[in-house]
Amino acid sequence: MNQAALERFLRYAAIDTQSSEESETYPSTPKQLELLNLLVKELEDVGVPQVTIDTHGYVTASIPSNLPPSHRAHGKVPAIGFIAHVDTSPSASGAHVQPQVIENYMGGDIVLPGNPSVVISSSENPELQKNIGKTIVTSDGTTLLGADNKAGVAIIMTAAQTLLNTPSILHGDVRIAFTPDEEVGTGTKYFDMKAFGADFAYTVDGDTPGELNKETFSADSAVITVHGRNIHPGSAKGIMVNSIRAIADIIVRMPKDMAPETTEGYEPYIHPHGLQGEEAKSVLKILLRDFETDGLKIQADKLREIIAEVQPLHPKARIELQITESYRNMRDGLLKDPRVLDCMWEAARRAGLEPKWVPIRGGTDGSRLTEKGLPTPNIFTGGQNYHGLTEWLAVDGMEKSVATVVHLIQLWVEKSS
Repeated sequence: MNQAALERFLRYAAIDTQSSEESETYPSTPKQLELLNLLVKELEDVGVPQVTIDTHGYVTASIPSNLPPSHRAHGKVPAIGFIAHVDTSPSASGAHVQPQVIENYMGGDIVLPGNPSVVISSSENPELQKNIGKTIVTSDGTTLLGADNKAGVAIIMTAAQTLLNTPSILHGDVRIAFTPDEEVGTGTKYFDMKAFGADFAYTVDGDTPGELNKETFSADSAVITVHGRNIHPGSAKGIMVNSIRAIADIIVRMPKDMAPETTEGYEPYIHPHGLQGEEAKSVLKILLRDFETDGLKIQADKLREIIAEVQPLHPKARIELQITESYRNMRDGLLKDPRVLDCMWEAARRAGLEPKWVPIRGGTDGSRLTEKGLPTPNIFTGGQNYHGLTEWLAVDGMEKSVATVVHLIQLWVEKSS
Protein backbone atom coordinates (compact mmCIF):
# COMPACT_ATOMS: atom_id res chain seq x y z
CA MET A 1 0.00 0.00 0.00
CA ASN A 2 3.01 2.33 -0.23
CA GLN A 3 1.54 4.03 -3.29
CA ALA A 4 2.08 7.35 -4.98
CA ALA A 5 -0.72 9.86 -5.25
CA LEU A 6 -0.97 9.30 -9.02
CA GLU A 7 -1.51 5.56 -8.65
CA ARG A 8 -4.31 6.21 -6.18
CA PHE A 9 -5.88 8.88 -8.34
CA LEU A 10 -6.02 6.61 -11.40
CA ARG A 11 -7.78 3.93 -9.37
CA TYR A 12 -10.34 6.39 -7.99
CA ALA A 13 -10.95 8.08 -11.35
CA ALA A 14 -12.14 4.79 -12.84
CA ILE A 15 -15.12 4.70 -10.45
CA ASP A 16 -18.21 6.63 -11.58
CA THR A 17 -19.27 8.85 -8.67
CA GLN A 18 -21.30 11.51 -10.48
CA SER A 19 -23.87 13.12 -8.17
CA SER A 20 -27.37 14.22 -9.18
CA GLU A 21 -29.30 17.42 -8.58
CA GLU A 22 -32.61 15.67 -9.23
CA SER A 23 -32.26 12.93 -6.62
CA GLU A 24 -34.05 12.96 -3.27
CA THR A 25 -31.76 10.36 -1.66
CA TYR A 26 -28.52 10.90 0.28
CA PRO A 27 -26.04 10.31 -1.17
CA SER A 28 -27.80 11.51 -4.30
CA THR A 29 -26.41 8.52 -6.23
CA PRO A 30 -25.67 5.12 -4.67
CA LYS A 31 -22.63 4.67 -6.93
CA GLN A 32 -20.72 7.16 -4.77
CA LEU A 33 -20.74 4.52 -2.05
CA GLU A 34 -18.49 2.27 -4.15
CA LEU A 35 -15.61 4.69 -3.75
CA LEU A 36 -16.52 5.62 -0.18
CA ASN A 37 -16.49 1.96 0.89
CA LEU A 38 -13.22 1.41 -0.97
CA LEU A 39 -11.69 4.29 0.98
CA VAL A 40 -12.74 2.69 4.25
CA LYS A 41 -10.85 -0.47 3.29
CA GLU A 42 -7.79 1.44 2.06
CA LEU A 43 -7.61 3.56 5.22
CA GLU A 44 -7.72 0.38 7.30
CA ASP A 45 -5.12 -1.29 5.07
CA VAL A 46 -2.61 1.56 5.50
CA GLY A 47 -3.03 1.29 9.26
CA VAL A 48 -5.35 4.15 10.20
CA PRO A 49 -6.68 2.92 13.56
CA GLN A 50 -10.09 4.64 13.63
CA VAL A 51 -12.23 4.50 10.48
CA THR A 52 -16.02 4.72 10.13
CA ILE A 53 -18.69 5.19 7.46
CA ASP A 54 -22.09 6.42 8.61
CA THR A 55 -25.59 5.97 7.22
CA HIS A 56 -25.21 9.05 4.99
CA GLY A 57 -21.98 7.81 3.42
CA TYR A 58 -19.56 10.10 5.27
CA VAL A 59 -16.20 8.38 5.77
CA THR A 60 -14.25 9.70 8.74
CA ALA A 61 -10.95 8.58 10.19
CA SER A 62 -8.57 9.62 12.97
CA ILE A 63 -4.80 9.34 13.25
CA PRO A 64 -3.98 9.84 16.94
CA SER A 65 -1.23 12.21 18.04
CA ASN A 66 2.26 10.78 18.29
CA LEU A 67 3.62 13.69 20.35
CA PRO A 68 5.81 12.74 23.28
CA PRO A 69 4.93 14.09 26.74
CA SER A 70 7.65 16.75 26.44
CA HIS A 71 5.79 18.35 23.50
CA ARG A 72 2.37 18.06 25.09
CA ALA A 73 3.58 19.93 28.12
CA HIS A 74 4.04 23.11 26.04
CA GLY A 75 0.36 23.37 25.22
CA LYS A 76 -2.47 21.65 23.41
CA VAL A 77 -1.96 21.00 19.72
CA PRO A 78 -5.31 21.43 17.94
CA ALA A 79 -6.87 18.53 16.08
CA ILE A 80 -6.55 19.30 12.36
CA GLY A 81 -8.92 17.93 9.74
CA PHE A 82 -8.58 17.34 5.98
CA ILE A 83 -11.66 16.98 3.80
CA ALA A 84 -12.29 15.99 0.17
CA HIS A 85 -15.44 15.06 -1.71
CA VAL A 86 -15.75 11.92 -3.82
CA ASP A 87 -18.53 12.97 -6.19
CA THR A 88 -18.00 14.47 -9.63
CA SER A 89 -20.03 17.15 -11.38
CA PRO A 90 -23.33 16.45 -13.16
CA SER A 91 -22.08 18.79 -15.91
CA ALA A 92 -20.29 16.02 -17.82
CA SER A 93 -20.27 12.24 -17.75
CA GLY A 94 -18.17 10.51 -15.10
CA ALA A 95 -18.79 6.99 -16.43
CA HIS A 96 -16.05 4.83 -17.97
CA VAL A 97 -13.35 7.45 -17.42
CA GLN A 98 -10.20 6.58 -19.37
CA PRO A 99 -7.32 8.59 -17.90
CA GLN A 100 -4.51 9.45 -20.31
CA VAL A 101 -1.14 9.75 -18.54
CA ILE A 102 1.18 11.98 -20.56
CA GLU A 103 4.74 11.61 -19.33
CA ASN A 104 7.30 14.25 -20.28
CA TYR A 105 4.69 16.61 -21.74
CA MET A 106 6.37 18.39 -24.66
CA GLY A 107 4.16 21.48 -24.83
CA GLY A 108 1.46 22.61 -27.26
CA ASP A 109 -2.18 21.71 -27.64
CA ILE A 110 -3.43 18.30 -26.53
CA VAL A 111 -5.92 16.52 -28.80
CA LEU A 112 -7.85 13.98 -26.74
CA PRO A 113 -7.96 10.55 -28.39
CA GLY A 114 -11.53 9.52 -27.62
CA ASN A 115 -12.96 12.69 -29.17
CA PRO A 116 -10.49 14.58 -31.40
CA SER A 117 -12.82 17.60 -31.47
CA VAL A 118 -11.96 18.16 -27.81
CA VAL A 119 -8.63 19.98 -27.50
CA ILE A 120 -6.85 21.25 -24.40
CA SER A 121 -5.50 24.49 -25.82
CA SER A 122 -2.16 25.76 -24.58
CA SER A 123 -3.31 29.34 -25.21
CA GLU A 124 -6.24 28.85 -22.82
CA ASN A 125 -4.18 26.91 -20.28
CA PRO A 126 -1.07 28.87 -19.23
CA GLU A 127 -0.37 26.29 -16.50
CA LEU A 128 0.55 23.80 -19.23
CA GLN A 129 3.70 25.79 -19.94
CA LYS A 130 4.83 25.21 -16.34
CA ASN A 131 4.46 21.45 -16.79
CA ILE A 132 6.66 20.95 -19.86
CA GLY A 133 8.86 17.93 -19.15
CA LYS A 134 6.52 16.78 -16.39
CA THR A 135 3.63 14.32 -16.15
CA ILE A 136 0.02 15.40 -16.67
CA VAL A 137 -3.23 13.43 -16.82
CA THR A 138 -6.29 14.05 -19.00
CA SER A 139 -9.44 12.11 -19.84
CA ASP A 140 -9.90 10.67 -23.33
CA GLY A 141 -12.25 13.54 -24.20
CA THR A 142 -15.53 11.65 -23.77
CA THR A 143 -15.86 12.25 -20.02
CA LEU A 144 -14.52 14.57 -17.38
CA LEU A 145 -11.39 13.38 -15.59
CA GLY A 146 -12.57 13.60 -11.99
CA ALA A 147 -9.61 15.49 -10.54
CA ASP A 148 -12.34 17.51 -8.84
CA ASN A 149 -12.06 16.07 -6.32
CA LYS A 150 -10.52 12.63 -6.58
CA ALA A 151 -7.13 14.32 -6.73
CA GLY A 152 -7.90 15.73 -3.28
CA VAL A 153 -8.88 12.27 -2.05
CA ALA A 154 -5.62 10.80 -3.36
CA ILE A 155 -3.60 13.63 -1.78
CA ILE A 156 -5.12 13.12 1.66
CA MET A 157 -4.71 9.34 1.46
CA THR A 158 -1.05 9.70 0.46
CA ALA A 159 -0.38 12.22 3.23
CA ALA A 160 -2.01 9.89 5.77
CA GLN A 161 0.21 7.02 4.69
CA THR A 162 3.25 9.31 4.90
CA LEU A 163 2.45 10.07 8.54
CA LEU A 164 1.92 6.41 9.40
CA ASN A 165 5.11 5.30 7.61
CA THR A 166 7.26 8.05 9.12
CA PRO A 167 6.98 8.13 12.92
CA SER A 168 9.62 10.85 13.06
CA ILE A 169 7.03 13.31 11.70
CA LEU A 170 5.52 14.65 14.88
CA HIS A 171 1.84 15.54 14.71
CA GLY A 172 -1.21 16.13 16.83
CA ASP A 173 -4.54 14.42 16.23
CA VAL A 174 -5.34 14.33 12.51
CA ARG A 175 -8.92 13.92 11.28
CA ILE A 176 -9.87 12.82 7.76
CA ALA A 177 -13.26 13.06 6.05
CA PHE A 178 -14.44 11.98 2.62
CA THR A 179 -17.87 13.30 1.72
CA PRO A 180 -20.53 12.81 -0.99
CA ASP A 181 -22.60 15.34 -2.95
CA GLU A 182 -20.44 18.46 -2.75
CA GLU A 183 -21.06 19.16 -6.43
CA VAL A 184 -24.81 19.43 -5.90
CA GLY A 185 -24.46 21.72 -2.89
CA THR A 186 -25.27 19.28 -0.08
CA GLY A 187 -21.83 17.98 0.88
CA THR A 188 -22.18 19.07 4.50
CA LYS A 189 -25.93 18.51 4.87
CA TYR A 190 -25.55 15.73 7.46
CA PHE A 191 -21.91 16.27 8.39
CA ASP A 192 -21.45 15.90 12.17
CA MET A 193 -18.76 18.45 13.06
CA LYS A 194 -18.80 17.48 16.73
CA ALA A 195 -18.18 13.82 15.95
CA PHE A 196 -15.51 14.79 13.42
CA GLY A 197 -13.65 16.44 16.29
CA ALA A 198 -11.41 18.88 14.41
CA ASP A 199 -10.56 22.29 15.80
CA PHE A 200 -9.53 23.56 12.36
CA ALA A 201 -9.86 21.93 8.96
CA TYR A 202 -8.79 22.25 5.32
CA THR A 203 -10.55 21.17 2.17
CA VAL A 204 -8.15 19.86 -0.46
CA ASP A 205 -10.25 20.98 -3.40
CA GLY A 206 -8.41 23.76 -5.24
CA ASP A 207 -6.58 23.85 -8.53
CA THR A 208 -3.35 25.68 -9.47
CA PRO A 209 -0.28 24.75 -7.35
CA GLY A 210 0.55 27.45 -4.82
CA GLU A 211 -2.88 29.08 -4.95
CA LEU A 212 -4.54 29.14 -1.54
CA ASN A 213 -8.12 30.10 -0.87
CA LYS A 214 -9.53 32.04 2.07
CA GLU A 215 -12.41 33.69 0.20
CA THR A 216 -15.33 32.25 -1.71
CA PHE A 217 -18.37 33.76 -3.30
CA SER A 218 -21.45 34.28 -1.21
CA ALA A 219 -24.15 32.43 -3.11
CA ASP A 220 -27.89 32.24 -3.56
CA SER A 221 -29.94 30.24 -6.04
CA ALA A 222 -32.89 31.74 -7.88
CA VAL A 223 -35.68 29.97 -9.74
CA ILE A 224 -38.02 31.85 -12.07
CA THR A 225 -41.14 29.91 -13.02
CA VAL A 226 -43.50 31.12 -15.74
CA HIS A 227 -46.97 29.59 -15.87
CA GLY A 228 -48.68 29.82 -19.24
CA ARG A 229 -51.49 27.99 -21.00
CA ASN A 230 -51.24 25.40 -23.72
CA ILE A 231 -53.65 24.56 -26.50
CA HIS A 232 -53.26 23.07 -29.97
CA PRO A 233 -51.36 25.64 -32.07
CA GLY A 234 -53.96 25.38 -34.80
CA SER A 235 -56.57 27.00 -32.56
CA ALA A 236 -54.27 28.98 -30.28
CA LYS A 237 -55.07 32.57 -31.29
CA GLY A 238 -56.10 34.60 -28.28
CA ILE A 239 -55.90 31.54 -26.02
CA MET A 240 -52.33 30.17 -25.85
CA VAL A 241 -50.00 31.77 -23.32
CA ASN A 242 -46.51 30.57 -24.30
CA SER A 243 -44.32 30.51 -21.19
CA ILE A 244 -41.21 29.92 -23.33
CA ARG A 245 -41.53 33.35 -24.93
CA ALA A 246 -41.77 35.00 -21.51
CA ILE A 247 -38.71 33.12 -20.25
CA ALA A 248 -36.81 34.18 -23.38
CA ASP A 249 -37.67 37.83 -22.73
CA ILE A 250 -36.39 37.44 -19.15
CA ILE A 251 -33.11 35.83 -20.22
CA VAL A 252 -32.33 38.42 -22.88
CA ARG A 253 -32.63 41.19 -20.28
CA MET A 254 -30.07 39.71 -17.91
CA PRO A 255 -26.97 41.94 -17.72
CA LYS A 256 -24.35 40.67 -20.16
CA ASP A 257 -21.56 42.43 -18.25
CA MET A 258 -22.48 40.41 -15.14
CA ALA A 259 -22.05 36.89 -16.50
CA PRO A 260 -19.40 34.22 -15.80
CA GLU A 261 -18.09 34.57 -19.35
CA THR A 262 -17.50 38.33 -18.96
CA THR A 263 -16.23 38.57 -15.37
CA GLU A 264 -13.17 37.56 -13.33
CA GLY A 265 -11.49 38.12 -9.98
CA TYR A 266 -13.85 39.71 -7.48
CA GLU A 267 -16.52 40.63 -10.05
CA PRO A 268 -20.01 39.21 -9.28
CA TYR A 269 -22.28 37.43 -11.72
CA ILE A 270 -25.86 36.40 -12.46
CA HIS A 271 -25.78 33.07 -14.30
CA PRO A 272 -28.76 31.28 -15.89
CA HIS A 273 -27.60 27.66 -15.86
CA GLY A 274 -30.64 25.45 -16.29
CA LEU A 275 -33.82 25.69 -18.35
CA GLN A 276 -36.81 23.41 -18.77
CA GLY A 277 -39.81 24.55 -20.70
CA GLU A 278 -42.89 23.99 -22.77
CA GLU A 279 -45.85 26.22 -23.51
CA ALA A 280 -47.69 25.74 -20.21
CA LYS A 281 -44.72 26.03 -17.86
CA SER A 282 -41.06 27.03 -18.05
CA VAL A 283 -38.51 26.95 -15.23
CA LEU A 284 -35.23 28.88 -15.28
CA LYS A 285 -32.49 28.15 -12.71
CA ILE A 286 -30.08 30.99 -11.91
CA LEU A 287 -26.92 31.28 -9.83
CA LEU A 288 -26.36 34.55 -7.92
CA ARG A 289 -22.75 35.11 -6.88
CA ASP A 290 -20.96 37.99 -5.13
CA PHE A 291 -18.00 38.17 -2.74
CA GLU A 292 -19.99 40.73 -0.75
CA THR A 293 -23.10 39.14 0.73
CA ASP A 294 -25.05 42.39 0.45
CA GLY A 295 -24.49 42.24 -3.30
CA LEU A 296 -26.83 39.25 -3.50
CA LYS A 297 -29.72 41.53 -2.52
CA ILE A 298 -28.84 43.83 -5.41
CA GLN A 299 -28.87 40.87 -7.79
CA ALA A 300 -32.24 39.69 -6.48
CA ASP A 301 -33.66 43.18 -6.96
CA LYS A 302 -32.34 43.13 -10.54
CA LEU A 303 -34.28 39.94 -11.23
CA ARG A 304 -37.41 41.52 -9.78
CA GLU A 305 -36.93 44.54 -12.04
CA ILE A 306 -36.60 42.29 -15.08
CA ILE A 307 -39.75 40.39 -14.15
CA ALA A 308 -41.62 43.67 -13.64
CA GLU A 309 -40.54 44.77 -17.12
CA VAL A 310 -41.49 41.49 -18.80
CA GLN A 311 -44.83 40.92 -17.05
CA PRO A 312 -46.75 43.57 -19.07
CA LEU A 313 -45.48 41.98 -22.28
CA HIS A 314 -47.16 38.72 -21.25
CA PRO A 315 -50.16 39.85 -19.17
CA LYS A 316 -51.81 36.42 -19.08
CA ALA A 317 -48.67 34.65 -17.82
CA ARG A 318 -47.97 34.20 -14.13
CA ILE A 319 -44.31 34.74 -13.20
CA GLU A 320 -42.87 33.56 -9.87
CA LEU A 321 -39.44 34.14 -8.33
CA GLN A 322 -37.99 31.99 -5.54
CA ILE A 323 -34.58 32.69 -3.96
CA THR A 324 -32.77 30.21 -1.69
CA GLU A 325 -29.59 30.78 0.30
CA SER A 326 -26.73 28.53 -0.80
CA TYR A 327 -23.54 29.46 1.10
CA ARG A 328 -21.60 32.47 2.36
CA ASN A 329 -18.07 33.82 1.92
CA MET A 330 -15.74 32.01 4.33
CA ARG A 331 -13.51 35.10 4.72
CA ASP A 332 -14.92 36.55 7.95
CA GLY A 333 -14.93 33.22 9.77
CA LEU A 334 -11.31 32.51 8.87
CA LEU A 335 -9.97 35.77 10.25
CA LYS A 336 -10.95 34.87 13.82
CA ASP A 337 -7.76 32.83 14.35
CA PRO A 338 -4.87 33.81 12.02
CA ARG A 339 -3.02 30.55 12.65
CA VAL A 340 -5.33 28.63 10.30
CA LEU A 341 -4.13 30.76 7.37
CA ASP A 342 -0.56 31.41 8.55
CA CYS A 343 0.18 27.69 8.78
CA MET A 344 -1.26 26.99 5.33
CA TRP A 345 0.81 29.77 3.73
CA GLU A 346 4.05 28.61 5.34
CA ALA A 347 3.33 24.96 4.50
CA ALA A 348 3.02 25.77 0.80
CA ARG A 349 6.25 27.76 0.99
CA ARG A 350 8.07 24.83 2.61
CA ALA A 351 6.75 22.60 -0.18
CA GLY A 352 8.81 24.70 -2.60
CA LEU A 353 6.07 26.98 -3.90
CA GLU A 354 5.47 30.72 -3.95
CA PRO A 355 2.02 30.84 -2.37
CA LYS A 356 -0.59 33.44 -3.19
CA TRP A 357 -4.12 34.11 -2.04
CA VAL A 358 -6.69 33.69 -4.80
CA PRO A 359 -10.44 34.12 -4.32
CA ILE A 360 -12.56 31.12 -5.33
CA ARG A 361 -15.13 32.05 -7.95
CA GLY A 362 -17.35 29.36 -6.51
CA GLY A 363 -17.74 27.64 -3.17
CA THR A 364 -16.46 24.64 -1.25
CA ASP A 365 -17.68 22.52 1.62
CA GLY A 366 -15.42 24.82 3.63
CA SER A 367 -17.80 27.73 3.00
CA ARG A 368 -20.57 26.02 4.94
CA LEU A 369 -18.29 24.49 7.57
CA THR A 370 -16.67 27.86 8.31
CA GLU A 371 -20.11 29.46 8.60
CA LYS A 372 -21.07 26.73 11.11
CA GLY A 373 -17.96 27.37 13.23
CA LEU A 374 -15.24 25.08 11.83
CA PRO A 375 -12.67 27.31 10.05
CA THR A 376 -11.93 25.51 6.77
CA PRO A 377 -9.87 27.23 4.03
CA ASN A 378 -8.91 25.45 0.81
CA ILE A 379 -5.68 23.91 -0.54
CA PHE A 380 -4.77 23.35 -4.23
CA THR A 381 -4.68 19.91 -5.89
CA GLY A 382 -2.99 20.57 -9.25
CA GLY A 383 -6.17 20.14 -11.32
CA GLN A 384 -7.51 22.48 -14.02
CA ASN A 385 -10.65 23.01 -16.13
CA TYR A 386 -13.04 21.34 -13.71
CA HIS A 387 -16.53 20.17 -14.76
CA GLY A 388 -15.67 19.72 -18.43
CA LEU A 389 -14.13 17.38 -20.98
CA THR A 390 -10.86 19.38 -21.05
CA GLU A 391 -10.13 18.80 -17.35
CA TRP A 392 -6.50 17.91 -16.64
CA LEU A 393 -4.21 17.27 -13.68
CA ALA A 394 -0.58 18.20 -13.04
CA VAL A 395 1.01 15.32 -11.15
CA ASP A 396 3.76 17.61 -9.83
CA GLY A 397 1.07 19.86 -8.38
CA MET A 398 -0.63 16.90 -6.73
CA GLU A 399 2.67 15.81 -5.17
CA LYS A 400 3.36 19.34 -3.92
CA SER A 401 -0.09 19.32 -2.34
CA VAL A 402 0.83 16.14 -0.45
CA ALA A 403 3.98 17.89 0.79
CA THR A 404 1.94 20.96 1.77
CA VAL A 405 -0.47 18.84 3.83
CA VAL A 406 2.39 17.08 5.64
CA HIS A 407 4.20 20.37 6.36
CA LEU A 408 0.93 21.88 7.54
CA ILE A 409 0.44 19.15 10.11
CA GLN A 410 3.97 19.73 11.41
CA LEU A 411 3.50 23.51 11.52
CA TRP A 412 0.54 23.20 13.86
CA VAL A 413 2.84 21.42 16.29
CA GLU A 414 5.40 24.21 15.95
CA LYS A 415 2.77 26.95 16.38
CA SER A 416 1.44 25.29 19.52
CA SER A 417 4.82 24.75 21.21
